[in-house]
Amino acid sequence: MSNPQQLRYSKEHEWLSDAEDGASTVGITEHAANALGDVVFVQLPEVGDSVTAGETCGELESTKSVSDLYSPVSGEVTEVNEDVVNDPSLVNSAPFGGGWLFKVRITDEPADLLSADEYTAFTAG
Repeated sequence: MSNPQQLRYSKEHEWLSDAEDGASTVGITEHAANALGDVVFVQLPEVGDSVTAGETCGELESTKSVSDLYSPVSGEVTEVNEDVVNDPSLVNSAPFGGGWLFKVRITDEPADLLSADEYTAFTAG
């Protein structure tokens, strides 16, 4: 399993891209997608919602369980991925691509986000 080097990661298994046009993209990692199993339902925050780093902002339901979605940063949601709402299996098939979840305009970023290498070591540990 390879975690893209350009992303940062939370210990709750979300990834965060660098900002493009003022917003960063959030998704769950391949590690999390594999642990969840087949995702069958996704509940995302609404555009305009405020999210808080480390707090729940949605839900992912799989054939195995229901898991909370945590925001890796604080900010305002600027876009949600309707493709994932309509086809939740994208979370499993393309967690770092078409399976992204939402975009956020960051107002506060915690200092404990991990690099790809740190996240790989965290998940191996």
